[in-house]
Amino acid sequence: MSKIALVHDWVITLGGAERCLEVFRELWPEAPLYTLVFSEKSIRQLGFDQGQVYASFLQRFPKATKWYRRYLPFFPLAIEQFDLSAYDVILSSSHAAAKGVLTRSDQLHICYNHTPMRYIWDLTHQYLRENRLERGLKGTIAKTFLNYLRMWDTSAANRVDYFIANSRYTARRIWRIYRREATVIYPPVSLDRFKLTEKKDDYFLFISRLVPYKKADLVVAALTKIGVPLVVVGDGPQLNECRRLAGKRVQFLGYQDDSAVADLMERARAVIFAAEEDFGIVPVEAQACGTPVIAYGRGGAVETVIPADGRNWSVATGVHFAEQSVESLSSAIRQFLGWEGNFQPAVLRRNAERFSKERFKREIANFVQEKWLEFREKRDSGRIIG
Repeated sequence: MSKIALVHDWVITLGGAERCLEVFRELWPEAPLYTLVFSEKSIRQLGFDQGQVYASFLQRFPKATKWYRRYLPFFPLAIEQFDLSAYDVILSSSHAAAKGVLTRSDQLHICYNHTPMRYIWDLTHQYLRENRLERGLKGTIAKTFLNYLRMWDTSAANRVDYFIANSRYTARRIWRIYRREATVIYPPVSLDRFKLTEKKDDYFLFISRLVPYKKADLVVAALTKIGVPLVVVGDGPQLNECRRLAGKRVQFLGYQDDSAVADLMERARAVIFAAEEDFGIVPVEAQACGTPVIAYGRGGAVETVIPADGRNWSVATGVHFAEQSVESLSSAIRQFLGWEGNFQPAVLRRNAERFSKERFKREIANFVQEKWLEFREKRDSGRIIG
């Protein structure tokens, strides 16, 4: 492989996107990383030396690692300032601006896309409503800026030679928004963190930041209505609302570290996943423990959770619910309670292994190598004009 550079939106907290970045670093350990802002602790945890990480001018803004989202208006300008002219291959990891780096026609740009920006496309009206920006001068300014950002985002997508999507659901969104085809390579899940556990405790488990689209309030209300124990892991602005809705059998644990989360997942009767996510790692982690998943039947969970139909116990890993409503989720929980003894932990673990880190590493390496060889042949034969 010729010289390769990595680009990532920001490296502050470590989520699913950063786990992909970690694998990219393992595959290409000498590659520099370009990012809008970063936390020194986080880049060390991912295995990068600080000397190989280049931040944008936003890193020098006040409290950049805390307030970086407030600097959204500067993202397009900041990402375009990186000089990547020394590299043959650019591999961007993007859910916001990283795909917008400037490259020449004789450079190959591959983008692993976690999602097109939801707050400027799918969730625009919800974003304006929740921030009380539907009317008035502030609303007009916000709508104008979002319109500009959509135009920039479309332009940035045209700078990418090949898109990789983290799910078929994301690939469909990439096509709908950018009119670009995307190859699906599911992200890596660290299955070794979880052990298959057949003996379960009495509680259901919900793990998430407590923000509106994760639907924690829905889960708390439904489990309170049915009267079964629920453990909630996570913190966020909806905590007080969730406490207000919670019955006596709902327990809030706040933030928990990875080892505590793994232990809770291994012992849970089922994990509840109520959000419409592009992929969603939590359902796969639960299945790695042999724990069934009760999931909203939209988004990435459709691809990771195989719903039971009363007969398919050799492959079933959970139950889907059709609507984000208390009634629909309650119905799915009651269905699960009727079928609970039929789920086979070994089957769940086997399904989770489809999303292993080793598989992701192999598929990414093969894709980049294949596209680089094709690109180089065209470039060197004069079919690509530099």
